[in-house]
Amino acid sequence: MTISQKIKMALAYKGMSEADLARAVGSSPQAFNQRMKTGKFSSEEMEKIAEALEAEYYFGFSFKDGTKI
Repeated sequence: MTISQKIKMALAYKGMSEADLARAVGSSPQAFNQRMKTGKFSSEEMEKIAEALEAEYYFGFSFKDGTKI
């Protein structure tokens, strides 16, 4: 599953439009839509998106012994 698909699922869960999310993160709906097409977001952008969705963004590695990086 791509990051854009995950964002779309989160939007559906929250009942929020892509345009509303774009404005909440300080982007135009058109610019945000272009980013969604490429699916390339920085960690900082993902944190802003998560904040706007009232969610937690996590990215990393989780090992069998419980270590997370």
